[in-house]
Amino acid sequence: MGAILVVEDEMDVRELVQLHLKRAGHRVTAVSSVEEARGAMAAGQFDLACVDWMLPGTSGVEFAREVRKHPDRRDLGIVMLTAKSEPQDIVAGLEAGADDYLTKPFEPAILLARVDAVLRRVRPMMGGAGAGQTEAVSSSSSREVIRMGNLRMDPETYEVKCGDEPILLTPSEFKLLMALAKSKGRVLTRDALIAQVQGEGVSVVGRTVDTHVFGLRKKLGACAETIETVRGVGYRVKPDEALT
Repeated sequence: MGAILVVEDEMDVRELVQLHLKRAGHRVTAVSSVEEARGAMAAGQFDLACVDWMLPGTSGVEFAREVRKHPDRRDLGIVMLTAKSEPQDIVAGLEAGADDYLTKPFEPAILLARVDAVLRRVRPMMGGAGAGQTEAVSSSSSREVIRMGNLRMDPETYEVKCGDEPILLTPSEFKLLMALAKSKGRVLTRDALIAQVQGEGVSVVGRTVDTHVFGLRKKLGACAETIETVRGVGYRVKPDEALT
């Protein structure tokens, strides 16, 4: 697995790309501009960057050119993510230094396949690529899976299952479910949920908590009863004995 930098200004796209990459075992840092990307790269090393073309200020294409000129970053894998699909745009992105070019909207499975393909190409040229994989394997052996009735959550991989059925949640939905799980049956008010979920690119305010919980229950399907509404107060997860 690799260390990946996601540079995308659209929050929904950024969160989904980050979520799928994390589920695949990658270590992900997500930012919304080239300026933030520069700061992230100055603070740590990355194997690959998924970069949107149309960014505020400096564009993704300009960022790719900048990376290729830097002596210590020339081997960084770059996958361009953009709505620009004309042949001349693809040529411009590749000529700027992108290793691959993926047009929006795209299937998550295709994104992961392209990322893995680029990582296979760039890793022989980069030092320390195997360290990330060792870290992922060693941490996976000690991580804790949270169980609530038939519902299982893996805090490290963001994987959620109802029985054997995988459930795809947004980062906001996952953090809401995690906050409720950690409360261990205690009722959390809407304000308490907002305080626990807010941050790291997640924005939940006011009565939108109800909307998020409604959407979360809908996705949980047969495990929707895990979340209980306490009228006039908030929400909680049902005790295990009530879920049997």
